[in-house]
Amino acid sequence: MARLLLHACCGPCSLEPVRSLMEEGYEPTICWTNPNIAPVAEHGLRLATLLDWARDVAHLDVIIADDDRRTWERTVAPHGFDRPARCRACYAQRLEEACRMAVAEGFTCISTTLAVSPYQLFETCTEELVRLAETYGLTPVVRDFRPLYPDATRISRELGMYRQNYCGCRFSAAEAQIERQRARDAHKVQKIPGHMG
Repeated sequence: MARLLLHACCGPCSLEPVRSLMEEGYEPTICWTNPNIAPVAEHGLRLATLLDWARDVAHLDVIIADDDRRTWERTVAPHGFDRPARCRACYAQRLEEACRMAVAEGFTCISTTLAVSPYQLFETCTEELVRLAETYGLTPVVRDFRPLYPDATRISRELGMYRQNYCGCRFSAAEAQIERQRARDAHKVQKIPGHMG
């Protein structure tokens, strides 16, 4: 089996990528590096959820890498609500740290659970994964796990895992709140008698 370091954004998003990669013959180890997640309590809750699942259910090792919040604030946060630029910079920081850790720990392959969520910018994330893997002499294992997202959602609920309702950073939290409010407002308009939409 090929050893693979799998950058994980959270527990629920790790379920199906781990299963799928193991079926392909990879031996995954989880790598946690997510300095984007705010507030600190949310960061801790997501990490604890991942660790509990990895230990008790998946029986996987987890490497906790550097969560350099100062660098994130300096290089990612200035992009603010420019989502394409912000997410690219964020993916780059997290995946570069995972690549550094992969080289240090003797892995040859690298992948990420970010590829399971339909809310992520898949093409952007893939570009950064490939670019950084090549820079560090690693084999990027690019998979479109998005079709597995419904199963990951269902299984994580069955397991009683904590599930977050935004990507992680304070900007994504605000964007998610705005989208939820828009959906509620649209639903209210549809319920108005005589409204034709």
